[in-house]
Amino acid sequence: MKRLPSYFVLVFVAFLPFSSCIRNDFEFHGGYYTVQADAFDEYGWKEYVSLYISDGRILSAEYNAINSSGFIKSWDMNYMRMMNVRRGIYPNAYTRIYTGRLLETQDPEKVDVISGATNSWHNFRQLTAAAIEQSRLGNQEISFISVSGTGQ
Repeated sequence: MKRLPSYFVLVFVAFLPFSSCIRNDFEFHGGYYTVQADAFDEYGWKEYVSLYISDGRILSAEYNAINSSGFIKSWDMNYMRMMNVRRGIYPNAYTRIYTGRLLETQDPEKVDVISGATNSWHNFRQLTAAAIEQSRLGNQEISFISVSGTGQ
């Protein structure tokens, strides 16, 4: 009887390396998935997230916003300067931090908020969750969702 637990541990340890080979194709379909806010915010920006998923993992992520002329928020130097003075953070920084943390954790719920970019954090999490859901469905069409900026 004393050997039973050791055999159990031995079998578990023997199969542990193979557990990483199990693909979760039923959970995620590979490809590019993009979700945009369905409307421009009060500052004239529409946020979006694009994910590239392969072998059940998020391999790349882009989070940004565009204005009505298609200009990218993190490229707007005047907006970045103004926001940095007021909030201590700016779009070119927090978008890279949020996506970097997503790639590390593979879970938008595990991405921590950055002070000064709270509304964007809520939107990022909502957009990313929607893109992940699109990957589960295998729907690579660009999707639009309503984002609240407040997490509600």
